Amino acid sequence: MKKIFAVATIAAFSTLAGCASIVTDQTTSVNLTTSNGKETQVKIDGQTFTAPGVAVLHKTGTDKILVADSESCQGQTVLPRKLEPAFFGNILTGGLLGSTTDYSTKKMWTYADTALVNCGG
Repeated sequence: MKKIFAVATIAAFSTLAGCASIVTDQTTSVNLTTSNGKETQVKIDGQTFTAPGVAVLHKTGTDKILVADSESCQGQTVLPRKLEPAFFGNILTGGLLGSTTDYSTKKMWTYADTALVNCGG
């Protein structure tokens, strides 16, 4: 009986410890700055943010396109997706279920903490 309890406890802990869907949010905050140092409006996924400032972005599993179109700043910048560090817990704990859950919820992806909006035109 003790052996079954120990195995069940380890299995439950392994599943919870490595799953980015459990330990991370659906959104991530990105600090926006501009290449010319001036304030501008930036559109990301149809939402407007002010740069310099903070954008709260939904994890979608795709790269984000930052579009600035104002007098002080015009241009596009790509913010590439990257793997959420918590996702690697699935590999360490052998959690195939956790990996597929992270994939389906898009929580296996995140973005850089900062993004420089290119105002080059």
